[in-house]
Amino acid sequence: MAFSDLLKFGKKSDQRGTGVADAPAPRGPDPVVVSKALPKFVAALSQKSSPVLLDFGPVIGSNVAFFGEQLGCKLFIEDLAVELDRHTKADTREHLPQALVKHFPKDDQSVDGILCWDVFDFLEKPAATAVAREIVRVLKPGGAVMGFFCTSVVERSPFTKFEILQEQSSMRHRHHPGVGGQKFVLQNRDIIKMFEGLFVSDSFLLKSNTREILLRRRS
Repeated sequence: MAFSDLLKFGKKSDQRGTGVADAPAPRGPDPVVVSKALPKFVAALSQKSSPVLLDFGPVIGSNVAFFGEQLGCKLFIEDLAVELDRHTKADTREHLPQALVKHFPKDDQSVDGILCWDVFDFLEKPAATAVAREIVRVLKPGGAVMGFFCTSVVERSPFTKFEILQEQSSMRHRHHPGVGGQKFVLQNRDIIKMFEGLFVSDSFLLKSNTREILLRRRS
């Protein structure tokens, strides 16, 4: 299973750079949020032997340890925020659909679980559709996808690192450096249409007005 090399993100952006500064970090202590979808995601994959996970967030040591202990899984990290950051700074976001699909394995139905976190909030429709199509393609029967979706447009937001705490249902929201960007809203009908071939097994609206959604492929 071939995944992109994270080190390549150190390349300089092209000559069309926008000069956009990194989004400022939120003030105050990092919030801790109780997740209702995460325990269900873990439970779904615990039925599989040595599942393969694809994580769209950054490398966080405690998360790697958590999934290793809970699932005995093989975990691949593809920090899509770095790709978003690179193309935003280079003013080449029109190329995001092609760039993002390179972060997926080549083989169909080769991944048991995918952690999208809030990546879809930062994607325009063409890029979101391309990523969703790849998720459907690579997910195994019985596999699960966890994503967080905002319910209101945000002019500009920083990226977030989701750090799983020892309590399986809690996550610390830490600042992820980068330019961040606008947050786009996807309606439930849009999500269902984009992920054709999967079904919504669980959906939770948190007090923060974030929707946690768990998508599954039937066995």
